[in-house]
Amino acid sequence: MSNAAQAASPTPQTAALPAHIAIIMDGNGRWAKARGMSRVRGHNQGAEALKRVLEACEARPHITHLTLYAFSTENWKRSPDEVADLMNLLRHYVKREAKAMHKRGVRLQFIGQREALAADIRDELAAVETLTQANSKLTLTIALSYGARQEIAHAMRAIAQQVAEGTLSPASIDETTISAHLHTHHMPDPDLLIRTGGEERLSNFLLWQSAYTELYFTNVLWPDFGGDELDAAIHTFSQRERRFGARNGA
Repeated sequence: MSNAAQAASPTPQTAALPAHIAIIMDGNGRWAKARGMSRVRGHNQGAEALKRVLEACEARPHITHLTLYAFSTENWKRSPDEVADLMNLLRHYVKREAKAMHKRGVRLQFIGQREALAADIRDELAAVETLTQANSKLTLTIALSYGARQEIAHAMRAIAQQVAEGTLSPASIDETTISAHLHTHHMPDPDLLIRTGGEERLSNFLLWQSAYTELYFTNVLWPDFGGDELDAAIHTFSQRERRFGARNGA
């Protein structure tokens, strides 16, 4: 291992409480189907779950960052009607909740390919980020039109451009260089990644950042997820030993 890689590797430690939790919010459609409801009703209930989980995180001081996978680059392939419903839900949620979050000291930010979003949504997201940028109680990051492979490809293009311009030496490129060019360059890597809905895969979410993240999968559908389920995930995390590739006792 190079000196740069050694410097970037975390120190082995016993997991205590996670500071950064990431969540793949899965199961809205299945929740609605099981109740004979429309998918948009499931997404609305998912927005209520988001509100519950955010409040639960705010009540747990050890949590400084919450990152949510709300809409992937692959989600654009869904039916035009469902995509339109999701975008309208996003508009409504941001306008309804942003000021309340600001009053509570929550910083709200967004990652992903914003150019794919409608202009009014891009403007609203930028305004919310500006409004809440000085807040420090909790940082809520919402991944919209986000894909980890696309994020990494974007970083590689930016690094290649710097090399071509002569401002960056290929020999100096290391993990820190790559991390600095990702959408999440201003955030710590997640300690715990939760996926609801029973599936057990990352689905192109935070692939680089989750190299040493503890994973937790639950059958609970996202609209039913709340503080108790969050605590169950945190408890499981606290029982694990995070060795970061090192041997026991190393």
